[in-house]
Amino acid sequence: MKFVLIFGPQAVGKMTVGQELDRITDLKLFHNHMTIDLVSHFFDYGTKEGQRLVNLFRREIFEEVSKSRLDGIIFTYVWAFNSQDDWDYMNQVFQLFESRGGTVYLVELEADLDERLERNKSPNRLQHKPSKRNLEWSEGDLIKSMKEFRLNSLEGEMNYPNYIKINNTNISAEAAAKLIRGKFQL
Repeated sequence: MKFVLIFGPQAVGKMTVGQELDRITDLKLFHNHMTIDLVSHFFDYGTKEGQRLVNLFRREIFEEVSKSRLDGIIFTYVWAFNSQDDWDYMNQVFQLFESRGGTVYLVELEADLDERLERNKSPNRLQHKPSKRNLEWSEGDLIKSMKEFRLNSLEGEMNYPNYIKINNTNISAEAAAKLIRGKFQL
């Protein structure tokens, strides 16, 4: 069982790289908005109820996948490195898969702000993430979160054996996915 976490700031290309990785491996993509946008029909993600339901659905999916015969799963996440809650959450997810004999692979993406602002408007993103279709709000949230959270790791901070950091400002999602597949022999 493989658990591939693709993380980085908003609009860095996590889902798009995940889609390509899904296409060229036997791994299944579970991008973070699959649960956020499901729950947002009932509760805003920023509410206590919304966050509880998103976390509940994710936990149940991880639980079932970790026990399954699937080759693995790709999950995308915006990891706030200055939030102990995010560190604790990711460590819980890693432990779940590792406790069942799975291997965790970490893929960090980073890209220039101008590129991320362009990607924020991409048709693929808007098709798969309904909550991002309000571009004024989405762009404002992207910029606001950069001021509030540290969304990329510091040099040497990610002390994990299966880790890669990719600046994908000027490379395609397909090229990034091939780098990941090659690095981890997926």
